[in-house]
Amino acid sequence: MNSSKVVLWIMAIGFLASDAAYVVWSLLQGEFEVIGTITMGLSGIMCALIAFYFTITQRESPAGSLPEDRLDADIDDGDPEVGHFSPWSWWPILLAGAIGMFVVGMAVGTWLAVIIVPFVVVCLIGWAFEDYRGNFAR
Repeated sequence: MNSSKVVLWIMAIGFLASDAAYVVWSLLQGEFEVIGTITMGLSGIMCALIAFYFTITQRESPAGSLPEDRLDADIDDGDPEVGHFSPWSWWPILLAGAIGMFVVGMAVGTWLAVIIVPFVVVCLIGWAFEDYRGNFAR
């Protein structure tokens, strides 16, 4: 969290400095540009808010810091169990294709989207229950 905090503070300073330079540059050109000024300013403010949150959180609870911040941490401390994934599964690819066709159907005509909805449902159910049948059943 310490390295993230430092990076976000640097980004906030960079965005706000770029915003100030952008304002001066646009005024020297004779016309004030609103959209770029607001975008860079709000990006700097957002980075500063997140960095401030990390600073306060780390100050109040040093035990809640990341393993990368502790000198006595092992490699395994930063590697939590994230769940079971099926590397052999074709269902995510089929679901992505079905959702893609659904989005195309919404753009082209709702009749195509209505036809694709059962395929999306079948892909969702297949992906959810793939570990309960076949060779890889648990």
